[in-house]
Amino acid sequence: MNAMDWHAIIFDFDGVVVESGEIKTQAFAELYQAYGAEVVAAVVDYHTKNGGMSRYRKFHYFQQHLLHKPTLSTSEEQALDQQFSKLVVEAVIACKAVAGVETLIKQQSARIPLFVASGTPEIELKVIVERRGLASYFTDVRGAPTLKQTLIAEFLSTHSLIPEKVLMIGDALVDYESAQANGIAFLGRVLPGDNNPFPAGVVTVSDLCSLVN
Repeated sequence: MNAMDWHAIIFDFDGVVVESGEIKTQAFAELYQAYGAEVVAAVVDYHTKNGGMSRYRKFHYFQQHLLHKPTLSTSEEQALDQQFSKLVVEAVIACKAVAGVETLIKQQSARIPLFVASGTPEIELKVIVERRGLASYFTDVRGAPTLKQTLIAEFLSTHSLIPEKVLMIGDALVDYESAQANGIAFLGRVLPGDNNPFPAGVVTVSDLCSLVN
């Protein structure tokens, strides 16, 4: 797959731009450790099987299906969100980049518009992208609570992009499904040793070095 074939590229963030997957997993485990090892194991399992889903949806799922408690109130959700942010933001800012991605972003941003569509809360995401020195390379950076499928649709509409000429790079099934729903091309990133979450026939890479010219 040649990056020069595309008129725009949309990046997921965690697992595509930064190697932050384990940081998020550990944060979820720590957030629910008071409920015991069985709940923590279930939390980690659900989180890893639902990459790309916003943390808010996960909080509500855990509350209902694992803790069997009343629906989270707005204040309870905000408290969990703040605790989670404290556990992850500085670590994600400091973690290593996916191999090849920084060169790819810098090369292609001079040629075409680049975007981020992430399940990370948008305000937090923008801070991380800025702190990592990448903000100037992206035309737009968007995140939760807007669903990824909607974010992609808004990028296409706002910037008058031809779907067939747009590439999405993601590491989760929701990334692939969101790309499919919008008629854009998709490239999957699968960390070596991880299970491939994508249907047969989806092109995958272990890093982004092959897209660098």
